[in-house]
Amino acid sequence: MAEHTSSSITIDAAPADVMTVIADFARYPDWTGEVKEAEVLATDDSGRAEQVRLVMDAGAIKDDQTLRYTWVGENEVSWTLVKSQMLRSLDGSYVLKAAGSGTEVTYSLTVDVKIPMLGMIKRKAEKVIIDRALAGLKKRVESGEGA
Repeated sequence: MAEHTSSSITIDAAPADVMTVIADFARYPDWTGEVKEAEVLATDDSGRAEQVRLVMDAGAIKDDQTLRYTWVGENEVSWTLVKSQMLRSLDGSYVLKAAGSGTEVTYSLTVDVKIPMLGMIKRKAEKVIIDRALAGLKKRVESGEGA
């Protein structure tokens, strides 16, 4: 059964600068840790990624997966699983909100694996993925390398 995990972080940058880094899938291996390869398979009319293939290594979860992305305005993106070797389902999102001179980023993730896995271990893996992604995103955006 899939369970929802989420966490937030404040990044010292405008929402548009944060979203620029989030939308740059080719650079994910540079800052996410878990993503070893990223390939945009399809884009929408605005040039934003609609389908992305990711090769992941998140410790307990190693996978080659394709995700479908949905962009909601300028400050939200969500994704859902198209295909995977290890996962039954995967739904996630980044939601950005202006917070003073920075941006509050909330990352939500729901994962259901095909193989039996204790819920406690799965939730820990989800939390590690989220925390590493948020820390990597913050470091990447605040370093100015994402612009």
